[in-house]
Amino acid sequence: MTIQTAEIFELSVAERLTLVEDIWDSIAKDSIEFELSQELREELDRRTEEHYKNPDVGISWKEMEAKLNRLR
Repeated sequence: MTIQTAEIFELSVAERLTLVEDIWDSIAKDSIEFELSQELREELDRRTEEHYKNPDVGISWKEMEAKLNRLR
């Protein structure tokens, strides 16, 4: 199957998001293991710990999604 990039950009945002989800799901099914560097693992651990210490700092995904939608 050959898909031209221009064809993808002709899709609606909802259709492109569905396409991205489908692609991501196909990658996950292939069981590709992504190794995190020690530096990235430590940063993720630090951020997770910071979130548990201060759960009210930051915004929820729903809030972020709403902000992004307002930018369109």
